[in-house]
Amino acid sequence: MPAYDVLRVFCAPNGGYGNELGVVRDGSALPGRAERQALAGKLGFSETVFVDDPERGIVDIYTPTLRLPFAGHPCVGAAWLLDVPELRTPAGVVGARQDGEFCWIEARAEWAPPRTLRRYATAAEVDDLAVPPPGEWIYAWAWEDEPAGRVRARAFPGRDDGIEEDEATGAAALLLTDRLGRALNITQGAGSQILTAPQPGGWVEIGGRVYLER
Repeated sequence: MPAYDVLRVFCAPNGGYGNELGVVRDGSALPGRAERQALAGKLGFSETVFVDDPERGIVDIYTPTLRLPFAGHPCVGAAWLLDVPELRTPAGVVGARQDGEFCWIEARAEWAPPRTLRRYATAAEVDDLAVPPPGEWIYAWAWEDEPAGRVRARAFPGRDDGIEEDEATGAAALLLTDRLGRALNITQGAGSQILTAPQPGGWVEIGGRVYLER
């Protein structure tokens, strides 16, 4: 098995929570898609990133069962780890920047895979949701404080791969930000934090804290 790092992306202010991400820095160790898919399935993270060129930021992203042209928390984590100004994904070039404790990326809503954005009346309703059966990918959300842009959210991938709930999902936050047209401060899962901000020309910035787990 090739060496890989484990990051936590979109951590809370106290450094807790965040969504785990596997990063194989030497993508040449597993050049084939089938090999990469098999390793992503074995590791079992919601996403695993293979770095094909660390200087140019060329990355390849996999869930345990499929390859993704773009995904939010893998891009934030990879940008932080590689410390590059941009990442090159199959979907397009993702801008990246470091700003104090936050790492930010810039992407487009049309790059994100389809998600069902399901609004609830209160944050308590979102907290009380049971994991739905496999099927559609659901991003459940409610306003905690609408004037302040604070959102409570949970993400249910609906896949039959053992991942019932994603702790923090940048692509879904990107879609919600694009739909609402405003900056958001999202608390997702058990306590992860995702920040977003619309930008000119249909771009959206997504930011969060990243920690090296091992």
